[in-house]
Amino acid sequence: MKRCVMFTFSSELATDPIIYNLGMQFRLVTTIRRANITEEKGWIALELEGEEEDIEQAIAWVNGKGVRVDPADDLMQD
Repeated sequence: MKRCVMFTFSSELATDPIIYNLGMQFRLVTTIRRANITEEKGWIALELEGEEEDIEQAIAWVNGKGVRVDPADDLMQD
């Protein structure tokens, strides 16, 4: 299964290896589609590929880290 999401986060989280951990901890393939990080905040449009349960657990984990997660299904069209 593939799902596109948008992560929005504060600049303090920009140095955390969140995307790496998604791949390692939740057995997901991650593809960055777009990204922008400034001094105040950042966002990443990300494609997640893996088992639906793993994707759901990963999104819950990311939310727990303080990252806002929104659907970005329109990126699948690019």
